[in-house]
Amino acid sequence: MKPTQRRVGYGTAIGYGVTDLFGGGAFAIIGTWLLFFYTTYCGLSVLEAGSIFAIARVIDAVLSPIMGYITDNFANTWLGRRFGRRRFFLILSAPLMFLYALLWVTDMGYWYYLGTYLSIELLSAMVLVPWETLAAEMTNRYTERAKLSGVRMICSQLGGFLAVSVPGVIMQFTGKDNPMTYTYTGLLFSAIFCIAVFTTWMCTWEAKDVREEFEPEPEGANSGNLWHHLKSLVLDLLSSFKIKMFRQHIIIYIASFTAMDVFGSVFTYYVVYGLHQDAAAVSGYLSVAAFVSVPGTFVFMMLLSKLNFTPSGALRLSYSCIFAVLAFLFYAYINNINVSVVLFSAVFVVLGVSRAGLYFIPWNIYSFIPDVDEIVTKKRREGIFAGVMVLTRKSTVALAIMLIGVVLEESGFVKGQGEQPIEALHAIVGLMVFATAALLSISFWMTFKFKLTRESHKTLIKEVARLKLGGNLADCDMETRKVIKDLTGYEYDKVWGNTPGRKAPASLTPESP
Repeated sequence: MKPTQRRVGYGTAIGYGVTDLFGGGAFAIIGTWLLFFYTTYCGLSVLEAGSIFAIARVIDAVLSPIMGYITDNFANTWLGRRFGRRRFFLILSAPLMFLYALLWVTDMGYWYYLGTYLSIELLSAMVLVPWETLAAEMTNRYTERAKLSGVRMICSQLGGFLAVSVPGVIMQFTGKDNPMTYTYTGLLFSAIFCIAVFTTWMCTWEAKDVREEFEPEPEGANSGNLWHHLKSLVLDLLSSFKIKMFRQHIIIYIASFTAMDVFGSVFTYYVVYGLHQDAAAVSGYLSVAAFVSVPGTFVFMMLLSKLNFTPSGALRLSYSCIFAVLAFLFYAYINNINVSVVLFSAVFVVLGVSRAGLYFIPWNIYSFIPDVDEIVTKKRREGIFAGVMVLTRKSTVALAIMLIGVVLEESGFVKGQGEQPIEALHAIVGLMVFATAALLSISFWMTFKFKLTRESHKTLIKEVARLKLGGNLADCDMETRKVIKDLTGYEYDKVWGNTPGRKAPASLTPESP
C-alpha cells in the first residue's frame, strides 16, 4: 500500500486515542485527590497547597502556546527531521511518565511538591500539544478525523472514570487512611500513561509521511535570537485569529465548555441546598452522566460519520437537550418538587449523552482548522492552534471559577452552613440555569454562522491539492471561491500566501465572524 493510501481504521484510532487516558485521567486524579493528599499526608497548609496550583496554572498558560510554536517549527532541526516534529516529543515523554508517581510521595518539603507538580505541567504540554495535532496530520478525510476525535474523547472519559474509581478499589486493600493508597495509585497510572503514550507513538504518523507539506525554508528563516523567536511566537498566536473559522470555533468552544464548568461548579450546591438531598446523591447523578458519556460520544460519532449531520447541526441537538435539562432543574426548584431518583437519573442520562457531544464536536472541528489556515498561509500550523485553544481554555475556566466565588459570596452564601439565605439559593440557581443557558446560547447562535460541512471541507482539500500541483488562482470556480471565503474570511484572491500572516495591509483584513 502506498503512503498516500494510508487509512485510519479503529485500531489506529484506538492507538491514537489512548494518550487521552493521560489527558483525561492524570488531571482528574489530581483534581479529585491531590489537594487532600497534600494537606493530609504531606504537611502542607491549604494556602501552600493552593499556591502550588495557582503558580502551575500561570506557568501552564504560557507553556502550551510555546510548545505549539516549538513543535510547528521543530522540523527545521536535525531531531525533527530524524524523528518527526510531533512524534519526537511522544517517544521522549513516554518514560518520563513515571514522574507522575513522584507527586504522591509523603513527607517532603514545599519546594519538592512545587517542583514535581510543575514537572507534570511541563510533561503535559510536551505530550498533549503535539499529540492533539496528529489527527489533522494523519488524514484529511472527514470521517476518519471524526473517528480519531471520537475514540480520543472516549479514552478521555474512560481516564476520568478510572481516576475516581481506582483509588477506591486500592483503598479496599490498603485502608482508607493509608497514604500508600495514593502512592500505589500514582505508580499504577504512571505505568498506564507510559504504555499509552508509547502506543500512540507506535500507531501514528505525521503529514510529511504521506504528502509533501513543507516547502523549503529560506536560508536563515528560522535562525535568530530569543527575541526573534518570542516575537514570531506572539505574531503566530495573533495571526491564528485572522482565520474566520477559528474565531467562530473559539467562541463555540469557550462558551460551551465554560457553560459546563459553571454548571458543574454549582450543581452540588443546587442538590444539597436547593433540593435538600445529600452529597451522595450528587455523586450518583454525576456518575450516571459520566457513565453514559462513553456511549454518548459514539452516538455523536455516528451522527457525523454515518448520518451526515453537520457539526453545527449536531451541536444544536446537544445544546437543545441541555436546555431541556436546565428547564427541568429550574422547574423542580421553583415548584419544590420531590423528584424520584429514577426520574433524576433519567434526566442525567440525557445530560451525559448530550454533554458528550458538546465535548467531542469542538475537538473534532479543531482537526480541520489547520486545513483552512493552510490555504491562507501555505503552512501547517497545527501546534499554534492547539496552543491557543489550551491557553484560552485554561484562562477562561480560571476566570469562571473566580467569578462564581464572587457571586456566591456577594449573595450571602456561607460554606458549611446547613441552610442558606434565599438570596444565596437564587444565586446558585441563577448561575446553574441562567448563566449556563446564556453561555450555551452564544454557542448555539454561532453554529448558524459556522460553515464547515463534509462537502465544504472536501471542496477545500481539493482546491489545496490543485494549488499545490501548480494550479492557477484565476482558474478557481465561483462555488469554490465562496466556500473559501466562508471558511477563511478572505476573498479568494487574497489566499494562498497572497495575504501575509504577519504584516497584512488594512485592505486585506478579514471580515468579522
